[in-house]
Amino acid sequence: MAGATTLSWGGPVDAAARFESKAATREAPLVKWAILGLSLTFFAIFLLLPLVAVFVEALRKGWGTYLSALAHQDALSAMKLTLIAAIVSVPLNLVFGVCAAWAIAKFEFRGKHFLITLIDLPFSVSPVIAGLIYVLLFGAQGWFGPWLAEHDLKILFAVPGIVLATVFVTFPFVARELIPLMQAQGREEEEAAIVLGANGWQTFRHVTLPNIKWGLLYGVILCNARAMGEFGAVSVVSGHIRGQTNTLPLHVEILYNEYQFAAAFAVASLLALLALATLAIKTWVEHRASHAGSDGIAIEAPRDNAS
Repeated sequence: MAGATTLSWGGPVDAAARFESKAATREAPLVKWAILGLSLTFFAIFLLLPLVAVFVEALRKGWGTYLSALAHQDALSAMKLTLIAAIVSVPLNLVFGVCAAWAIAKFEFRGKHFLITLIDLPFSVSPVIAGLIYVLLFGAQGWFGPWLAEHDLKILFAVPGIVLATVFVTFPFVARELIPLMQAQGREEEEAAIVLGANGWQTFRHVTLPNIKWGLLYGVILCNARAMGEFGAVSVVSGHIRGQTNTLPLHVEILYNEYQFAAAFAVASLLALLALATLAIKTWVEHRASHAGSDGIAIEAPRDNAS
């Protein structure tokens, strides 16, 4: 009797629910093709066509011009500075993001919502405004400008200013990826590990980190992509000094303004390749994360049935 009840609840009811779900989302073929065509047209015009144009213009004068533009001393300096900004800002945002997500998801404290608001601040503030904030702080007439000049320290129009601006515009990405993930996972596993005698580092390493590794990697990828492609904030604090304070986006702007179109598109194509590589890694991470989630469900289902 119990088995028949379970069968009648799990079979016809589930089938009816699936049928109603499909019926609720069923559209006429004309509507589906119209939506699909509109989406593909938008993608082709606003995303695919500009990307193709970048590579076509970059190679218009041949591979020799393309490679010479990338091998130019100013381009190499811009690549180096872009990598420095990313190498410094991404690990800093990784540490901050994990700590902030841990604190917000696992603890209750006064000012929690204010901290979340501060994390979202770079999303609501223009990058140019962020750069101007650093000018007001560290410029010659800024709050700390006289003290920096007195001690022969240079932040604006130098590498430290570029790194600070990059950190500011990128620090929400890791935290914002981890906060909802860690909140959804709850605290039960960490509390169980602590009850069993694990310390804080052991709990993080063996319990929390395996659960958040794909979300963490996803946040790092987005953070790195933004760090390498940032223009507005870096443009304000860099001073546009060739060979010293120009990142790749700034170098593209200078080349284009000087009518060196082939070189500008060549360097831009390098940024486009970085974006495509980031997209490929992002897709792979999403694929692995979805499989990890489905594997977790498959493992848990037999336990529920057995119980």
